[in-house]
Amino acid sequence: MADPSVPPNADEIEAAVDQALHGLELEPHETADILGFANEELPHLQTPETSYFVLGSYKKPYIRRLRKVENELNKRLSAYAFVMGDLRQIGLDRLPEFRIRFHLLAAYADYVVGVYEQDAGGEVTELGKISETPYFDRSYVLPRDYRWMTGENFDGKADVVAAAMDIYYSDDLTDDEKEEKLGALAAEAQEYGIDITKENLTDATDERGDDDTVSYSWVHLNEFRLFELHDRCQPWVEESELRDSVDIVPTPGRHPQWEE
Repeated sequence: MADPSVPPNADEIEAAVDQALHGLELEPHETADILGFANEELPHLQTPETSYFVLGSYKKPYIRRLRKVENELNKRLSAYAFVMGDLRQIGLDRLPEFRIRFHLLAAYADYVVGVYEQDAGGEVTELGKISETPYFDRSYVLPRDYRWMTGENFDGKADVVAAAMDIYYSDDLTDDEKEEKLGALAAEAQEYGIDITKENLTDATDERGDDDTVSYSWVHLNEFRLFELHDRCQPWVEESELRDSVDIVPTPGRHPQWEE
């Protein structure tokens, strides 16, 4: 292939690739292929539009929710939301291409938005990346059924339903004990001003099959908690609530804090 023209931001591209590969030396054709990808894909992130790099699982049924978030962001005026899976491959046999593409796109996106429903898959490694410098300050997470581990942190329906799921799928409780605890949970939530009933919790648990439950590792919970403490975490329960969850992500026209 012909050598691509050297972009004016070649030093920045080189720095992003160097970070991805920890200083690994590239072969000439690899440099050319990476610059070709950068020349084709990065200009979309260097326009006056606000760009949103959307992360999450590409597997069914998770991809539907991922697309919902992407679509909601693209409804905003002067916004460009995208997922990495829609962009072309670079074609690097020797190198870990995912790392290179991720770091190049994350380096130029205004915001990174992660949608989480499980503790397995590629989104696990993405969560670890965006929780660290230099991406943390521009990143937001939308975890399904997330709640921190203490009851006084109940802050809405998502927290209560997450607790109900823990009860419903406990192997240590009988059906009668589960019913009793769901009733007590609803009563406790109401004391905190959350409008939810035992029937709401029962319906929510019944609607979920065994393949549609969410369970996070302690590592995930700690990462989500860090974002939560920085006001950049918005849990959700049902797919219909994703639209409101996306509202936590800054709108176009608001200067990204990481650029200030």
